[in-house]
Amino acid sequence: MVASPHAEKFAACLRMLKDRSRRGYDRLGKEAGVSGSSLHRYCSGLSVPADYRVVHAFAKVCGASAEELRELHRLWALADTDRDAPAVTAKDNPEWEPDEPAVPAQASPGPEALAVPAQSSPGPDEPVVPAPVSPGPDDVTPPEITPDDTGTPRRSRVPEKWSSRFAILAAVVAVMLVAGFVWMPDSGLGGASPEADDSLLYSSACKSVRMGQHDECVREVQSLLARAKGRLAVDGDFGPETLRQLTAFQVLAGVPASSVVDEATRNELVAQKVSMSTWSPAKVTKRIREVFVEDPDAAVAVARCASFLDPLWVLPNTNGSRNWGVFQISDARLRDLDGTPLRAFDPEWNIKAAHRLWSARHDFHDWPSCEAALKDEPKS
Repeated sequence: MVASPHAEKFAACLRMLKDRSRRGYDRLGKEAGVSGSSLHRYCSGLSVPADYRVVHAFAKVCGASAEELRELHRLWALADTDRDAPAVTAKDNPEWEPDEPAVPAQASPGPEALAVPAQSSPGPDEPVVPAPVSPGPDDVTPPEITPDDTGTPRRSRVPEKWSSRFAILAAVVAVMLVAGFVWMPDSGLGGASPEADDSLLYSSACKSVRMGQHDECVREVQSLLARAKGRLAVDGDFGPETLRQLTAFQVLAGVPASSVVDEATRNELVAQKVSMSTWSPAKVTKRIREVFVEDPDAAVAVARCASFLDPLWVLPNTNGSRNWGVFQISDARLRDLDGTPLRAFDPEWNIKAAHRLWSARHDFHDWPSCEAALKDEPKS
């Protein structure tokens, strides 16, 4: 197997953590809950783990910081996208541009957003606005000259002041009609706001914005997410951070969580009616301690390990499922708890639901990777 560039960077990051820990593969594997031989393959770039929880547990026992964990997850997501995927070429894709890097297609099951190649170039059907043409001397129509009763030539029978008034009235009516179409709720424009015409997302170049894309369309999406109180960098790079924030926004907006900026998502982003404002880490910590009175320190440590105490944290899995919220409750567990992704983003509901899971056996077996790293967590 020839490692992709993303897989090589991912393996290099793992090796850095392993070397820094000054421990062997067998010992690290035992502490992280994985075999030493598997860790050796991951660090050598021979394979990429299908489950990110293994990576997270390994990084935690190596003493990775929160920033290093975020970067490691970004590298894992990109490496997982490349898993056993052939490169896209001009033969396979007629829209391929030679000056853009080819984006691999996904061969194994995974999140929808990680399975679709980027599409950032403007389409050939983008409208071309012709340059204005100045009227020539033959284009000018002279005013009509007619004689009056005295024989003195005069201009058109319509007085100039009335002509001006008609022109002003026509302009006012035109403005009112245009405003009516823009603001009419059922005008057939998909609920577009006045900003729609000015938004880059409504151009043919941004018909669909996806994971792996690097362009101004992505930057526009990130800017709108940040304006909605999303926590992400505006850098034009559609990576895991943007994927998480976009998925959370779609859930909050009540549109399909496709992890792709489609028409419904675009309209909601531009409308700016959804707020992603949520609890601070300090408030989350306080509430966890109040609910998990039996073992507050461990509960806070697990939540910090799972989501960095972010109520809108989303983690996609390679089998297409996702984990949601403060305690990263899986799709399967949500069904057991009669919950939904929207409910899971409510920190109050999420924390109480996690306590219900903990109460079944009075341990954190539902979070095996974080449970293995509990001893490395500082007291909060």
